[in-house]
Amino acid sequence: MTPDLSGAAWFKSSYSNNGGSCVEVAPNFPGIVPVRDSKDPSGPALVFTAEAWHAFARSTAAGDFGTV
Repeated sequence: MTPDLSGAAWFKSSYSNNGGSCVEVAPNFPGIVPVRDSKDPSGPALVFTAEAWHAFARSTAAGDFGTV
């Protein structure tokens, strides 16, 4: 089932001051984390389970994906 994201309150990380290449997330959706490209707010959003998103965030913070 696709969640209704029309009323989502999107936010960018305070670490996203890199020329606009960032994602936005919408909190307060139980069990899921909607994610979208901040440069295309009317474009599609990806929806991850909260568990998958937290695992991704932990791995990113740990440097598991290297640097760009």
